This record gives sequence, C-alpha cells and structure tokens, in this order.
Amino acid sequence: MNLRQLPNLITLSRLFLTIPVVWFLYRGDYWPALVLLAIAGLTDALDGYLVRRFGWATELGAWLDPAADKILMLGIYLAVTLSGLLPIWLLVLVVGRDVWLSLGSLAYRRWVGPLQVEPLMISKINTFFQILLVLGVILKVGILDLDPVWVQLLIVIVTCTTVASGVAYTVVWGRRAWRHFHDTSSFPQASPPA
Repeated sequence: MNLRQLPNLITLSRLFLTIPVVWFLYRGDYWPALVLLAIAGLTDALDGYLVRRFGWATELGAWLDPAADKILMLGIYLAVTLSGLLPIWLLVLVVGRDVWLSLGSLAYRRWVGPLQVEPLMISKINTFFQILLVLGVILKVGILDLDPVWVQLLIVIVTCTTVASGVAYTVVWGRRAWRHFHDTSSFPQASPPA
C-alpha cells in the first residue's frame, strides 16, 4: 500500500463510522454513539496530522476529508432530529445551507472557473457550535441532567452562525465572480454538453 493513501483510508473509516453512529443515536444508545463520535474525532485529527507531517496530501483526500465530515455531521443531525431531540426546521436550515453552497460552488465552477474554497472563520465557528449542540442534546437526554436553557441557547447560536456562514460564502464567491466578469468584460458562457 502506498503510504500517501493512509490518510485517505483513515478518512474512509470515519465515513463508515457514520452508519453505526446514526443507528445508535436513533435507537437512543447514547454511550456507544459518543464513543464512536470520539473515535471519529480522533481519525479526523490523525489524518490531518499525517497530511501535514509527511506531506501526504492527495487530490482525493482534499475532496474526501470534508465530504466525510459533512456526511457524518448531516447523519448525526438527521438522527437526533428524527429522535425528537432537535426541531425539524433546524435540520432543514443546516441541510439547506449545504445544498445552497454546493449549488453555488457548481455554478461558480461552470461559469467562472476553478473555485479555491478556503474555510471562513464564521464557518469554523458554525461547525464548532453544531458539534457542541449535538453533544449538548445527547448529554441532556442520555447522560447528564443539563439545563434545557443551554440547549435552547445553542440552537439560537447554530441558527445564527448557519445563516451567517451561508451569507458569507455567497458574498465572497459573488464578489469573486463579479471581479472576474468585470475584469474580463465578458459574460458567463455555458460549457457545451459533454
């Protein structure tokens, strides 16, 4: 096995962990879900460390790592929402933001050109609070007697940061597209169908 692919294999293990994590959360088996989430977090740290330490970055890894994180997060949100721990509208908002950004990314690549996606600080803050919210609702119902006001506060924060993150990416990519067309004095030309 080529060692450059080791981070990708670790990332794939995180992707496969999504299934049992979602299953345990949906069944209300919170301890095993938390253990698997901790393992998933360790795999995320490990594959990132290997890429930085040994320079084992690959094109596949650049796509696979954020995809694995996103699938795991969406799976968790789906499970806790179906279990009644979070409101459906919040799931719709979180998924809607990701769909919006995915469509925007595709449109940019088609009509403007390659898109270098750098994580914005608001997006990192949003991800942090999304994780904190999921942990909070799991701890509240399965492990600790957490005051519901903290969960409600986290829901408000996640709502605000999700909207702010979606708007921020839209503005950044929109400005780039505007500069591209303004500088080249051209209009987007659709690529011929493959």
